[in-house]
Amino acid sequence: MSRRIHLAAHFPGVNNTTVWTDPSAGSQIDFSSFEYFARGAERGLFDYLFLAEGLRLREHRSRIHDLDVLGRPNTLSILAALAAVTEHIGLVGTLSTTFNEPYELARQLGTLDHLSNGRAGWNAVTSSDAFHGANFRRGGYLDHADRYRRAGEFAELSKRLWGSWREDAIVADQETGEFLRQDAIARVTHTSDLFDIDAVFDVPASPQRRPLIVQAGDSADGRDFATAHADVIFSLHTEFADAQEFYRDVKGRLAAAGRAEDDLKILPAVSFVLGDTLEEARERSREIALAQVRPETAITYLEQVWNRDFSGYDPDGPLPDVDPDTGPESAQGFANRHAAVRSRIAKLREIAETEKLSIRELVIRLTANHTFVGTPDHVAAEIDRYVQERATDGFTIVGHLIPHGLDEFTDRVIPLLQERGTYRTSYEEDATLRDLLGVSGGRVPVGA
Repeated sequence: MSRRIHLAAHFPGVNNTTVWTDPSAGSQIDFSSFEYFARGAERGLFDYLFLAEGLRLREHRSRIHDLDVLGRPNTLSILAALAAVTEHIGLVGTLSTTFNEPYELARQLGTLDHLSNGRAGWNAVTSSDAFHGANFRRGGYLDHADRYRRAGEFAELSKRLWGSWREDAIVADQETGEFLRQDAIARVTHTSDLFDIDAVFDVPASPQRRPLIVQAGDSADGRDFATAHADVIFSLHTEFADAQEFYRDVKGRLAAAGRAEDDLKILPAVSFVLGDTLEEARERSREIALAQVRPETAITYLEQVWNRDFSGYDPDGPLPDVDPDTGPESAQGFANRHAAVRSRIAKLREIAETEKLSIRELVIRLTANHTFVGTPDHVAAEIDRYVQERATDGFTIVGHLIPHGLDEFTDRVIPLLQERGTYRTSYEEDATLRDLLGVSGGRVPVGA
């Protein structure tokens, strides 16, 4: 029996994926863009819409990075508004476990799950650096080693809060006057060096019981977190053999956690470029990549790696033949940082020399190398192959235009997947996001 393909739609927002200079590009912050994108994804029968969120505008050499000048609107506000203009598609947002608190975030996500009739999801990300922390009262207090320890406790507490209401808690008996069963809400207590909570949750059990949890970490700690808590992994493994290896590793960890293979879906982020012929698609891919990585963007990329001023270098010339600035030798962790940067630069030089790439061509190769390039038939066949041969469970599709980035994929690739019998032709009636993805784990024992 063929495996079902699952697709998420990524609103690219503010990054080098987006070609904001294209004449057809729209606003990255107007609600009309989000609404158009969400309705388009729902027309394509996607499982969920995915919003990234940044907590601080990126800066480089004391200047705001030009890709971020339009800002980063609040994820939960957008998703709540989208719940009112969509009917079926899931609504997943990125929210940090470092700069939020379990009770508050569980309450917000539980509310969104009610507002959307069971379509809410949370992409749980960790943040450890002082750059983001400077926006918050705690600053950069969190050691890098503690980020997943906090994330694990955060997720566990959130699940306990969501599971603290019995499903039959609300009686609302007009004759007896009894509204709430007195033993229906379990108190959630927890004390550690990270959290001290004594709470009675004030949001009743939502349609999914608990919102979907998505996770994007790839380290050993990240994979352990996914095994214990996540329903979906937003993976970066897109090359077929590498994706298969990642799939086997992560799925192989689930049994020890008492979970089945299908309880955790892997949906790598992928880009696409279509053409009526392979040659046309390749030419379009080249044009889009050049728009995504402008000359100044390529120089900025290198400056961030080398920590040096390369403004005088030609982006169409070779890599600079200089050493990186890794900071004073007396600084803590100098040796490890120096070795890591040197190793990374050596790999960049190897790629550039082997493939004879200029600075800009190298950055394109690293950041704008589109995943699927070809005719709609070719792209549909590749997507199906990845899923059927267990390299993925599907993909998170990232377009290069706002808000029209999914239109061509929906019109030209989705029908071919449907013809193969591996993609839905309609939404299931009254399906929650968990139902769409076919993942269990929504039911949490009261007070667990």
